[in-house]
Amino acid sequence: MARRVARVRLVAAAWLLAAAMPALAILPIQSWQAKSGARVVFVQTRNLPMLDVSVEFPAGSAFNAREKAGLAAFTQRLLQLGAGGLSDDDIARRIADVGAQLGGGLDNDRAGISFRTLTSAAELEQTLDVAARVLQRPDFPPPVIERERARLLGAIRESLTRPETLLGRAFSAAIYGDHPYGVPSSGELDTVAKLTREELVDFHRRQYVADRAVVSLIGDITRDQAEAIAERLTGTLPRAGTPLAVPPVTPPAAARQQAIEHPATQAHVVMGLPVLSRDDPDFFPLVVGNHILGGGGFASRINEEVRQKRGLAYSAYSSLAAYRRPGPFAIGLQTQKEQAGEALAVVRETLARFLAEGPTDKELADAKQNLVGGFPLRIDSNRKILDFLAVIGFYGLPLTYLEDYVVRVQQVSTADIRDAFARRVDPARMATVIVGADPASVR
Repeated sequence: MARRVARVRLVAAAWLLAAAMPALAILPIQSWQAKSGARVVFVQTRNLPMLDVSVEFPAGSAFNAREKAGLAAFTQRLLQLGAGGLSDDDIARRIADVGAQLGGGLDNDRAGISFRTLTSAAELEQTLDVAARVLQRPDFPPPVIERERARLLGAIRESLTRPETLLGRAFSAAIYGDHPYGVPSSGELDTVAKLTREELVDFHRRQYVADRAVVSLIGDITRDQAEAIAERLTGTLPRAGTPLAVPPVTPPAAARQQAIEHPATQAHVVMGLPVLSRDDPDFFPLVVGNHILGGGGFASRINEEVRQKRGLAYSAYSSLAAYRRPGPFAIGLQTQKEQAGEALAVVRETLARFLAEGPTDKELADAKQNLVGGFPLRIDSNRKILDFLAVIGFYGLPLTYLEDYVVRVQQVSTADIRDAFARRVDPARMATVIVGADPASVR
């Protein structure tokens, strides 16, 4: 009992230090291929006796068939709910006993687990034992599958009553059509209801393979320890031998508009199209330009024109997401139902002017100052750096990506932004979805 109390105190102290102490500004990144075939990305730190790790695979929602929508997410959800002979309660207890944290995530491209642990021998060993079981030997217990299926079906039913869910699903379908990126990651009621344990086991066997894994580590361990950890987490996974490819994305051929009825108190609007992939040469001009157009909060053009000048929206913004294939460029707003058409017209006019003229020199200078000045906050903890390491490893970005980020932002010119947006953002191919608007306002 005394030993556990001492451990809890040590964990609490480490966690408080982690919250109080920023990570080093720019840290050297090491990378290699493990014996298992996994790619490893590692940053060594000495400021805290802690280790953050993520292990990711090309096992996101783009890798389940439309008729199996939700398979990838359901598989990832079940990994830590029974593995290597341990029940979900056993896993939770063993992680809690050493003050560790175990989680995971999924998007269109990637899925996997992450964990944080102290680097002292006993705590590290127990955490690694659990993580290795979760990754390599998930049990997919039938009672747990049925319990989680019921929870997931309930969550899907509830989400389908919300306007933002209807908006997101309809928008993805409109801009991606039959492409896997257009399939809801959580699945549909009918597809989730039919998923079998055999399909979950098979998906894990096919997608969670060693030579497609990316192991990212940051913390107080040596290179030799990092090599051993990466091998332990992936060494007994099967090898695939061939890379997986996400099919190309074809943007909509023509503009289209869809209105969905909903009793919400305000209208939800989004318009956009697929634009940005992780390896896009226009990445930085598009990111900086988006910050000026609608991604920079109150200082952005869309917010200024729609909300500040005219009071037509509660929120108005633009956003970019980048995946293996082009992720969405989207402009969104929420407004009173009867004002939806007027607000949408202002958005379209603002976008057209931005495409024709580009940003002003002052807008560009302000955006650079904001992005460069805010960048340290994006790498001020090991957890945030780990997220970058995972992206660098998974998408094969340069190991100098963090060092280069500020320089690349500073190099963007107004001509770069105008050129990139003119080539990549075509209003004649943008899809628009409106949920809950007064029909008369958006005809």
